[in-house]
Amino acid sequence: MDHAEVPGTPSPIVRSTTPRIPPAARAATVVALLYLFLVGVKLLEGGIKGLGSDTAGGLFDGITNPFAALFVGILATVLVQSSSVTTATIVGLVAAGQLPLETAVPMIMGANIGTTVTNTIVSLAHGRKSEEFKLAFASATMHDFFNLIAVAILLPLEIATDFLLRTATWMAELLPSGADATFDSPIKGAVKWGSRLIENLLELLMSNKTALAAVSILVAIVIIFVALMLITKNMKVLIAARIESSINAALAKSGLVGMMVGVVVTVAVQSSSITTSILVPLVASGILLLRNAYPITLGANIGTTVTALLAALATGVVNGMIIALVHLLFNVFGILLIYPIPRIRYIPVILAEKLANIAVHRKWLAVGYVVIAFIVIPVIGIVVLD
Repeated sequence: MDHAEVPGTPSPIVRSTTPRIPPAARAATVVALLYLFLVGVKLLEGGIKGLGSDTAGGLFDGITNPFAALFVGILATVLVQSSSVTTATIVGLVAAGQLPLETAVPMIMGANIGTTVTNTIVSLAHGRKSEEFKLAFASATMHDFFNLIAVAILLPLEIATDFLLRTATWMAELLPSGADATFDSPIKGAVKWGSRLIENLLELLMSNKTALAAVSILVAIVIIFVALMLITKNMKVLIAARIESSINAALAKSGLVGMMVGVVVTVAVQSSSITTSILVPLVASGILLLRNAYPITLGANIGTTVTALLAALATGVVNGMIIALVHLLFNVFGILLIYPIPRIRYIPVILAEKLANIAVHRKWLAVGYVVIAFIVIPVIGIVVLD
């Protein structure tokens, strides 16, 4: 057998003229790059939020149509780049009596759809390599499709029966209120510190807020692009095929394992966007199989509800707790309706793969998908329906 190796390909026998990096050093490099990647994602969120924060604030006023409310939830989350911020805001408005519960429910569902835009944008950074891009884009959009299907099933059902609102009301009456509930994630704090450091440096160069937001987005995209490229390259070398197969075997054995991973990681970083964005390079590099990453994204949906629940506990208002529980119940019921049934379980994954197969040959469609699905359609929906 010829011992010539493709650079970056794991093998027990390595023939290379370049110095071999010790595994411990390479692992430390991956951790540092992962931190840089998360900082880039946070900076991207901050930049987009800087461009759209003024618009997002007024979106919640005067909405009565449930489908318009759904689009408001999507657009507000895209503009502030955090479903946790959107849902916490909705909890506060409901608790203050400024937003009816019936209107807040579809807004919460919209927030679930809007939060998937971050990892979809992140997947575009793999555009240079077709095979990586196909896997990355499918990894991101399967989250989109799952949430869209869950909303398509549960929103009409909720409009007809109010079953989520009724169940959440019953549960809220059983729970204590008025607790001083806070949770400071050290990982979230470290990532926020890194992104804030870059923002401070950029602020020294410019004072215009719009220009600052635009440059922050550009810098973030560069950071994400470089970090992803180097993470993928190093992970392919670091993770041996045996370890890779063990990870996938453990996740394939039980979807519950993957869901628990998604819940724990999302609670730790307090962002489903970060959890699902981390999956993008893992799937793109072939370390994690697409179908094994799928339940992790579903766990992230549940993990992200913790922020709203804590916010509701802090308000001490029953209606605030009710809408926070609606968010939790929506994600739980979405999983229970789709995932346990083998015939429909992987429909979101199959749809994502089909879209990725098209996008890999026409990359402009991937960009168009993000703009149309997350901005154009919600704006038109809000204008037409309300």
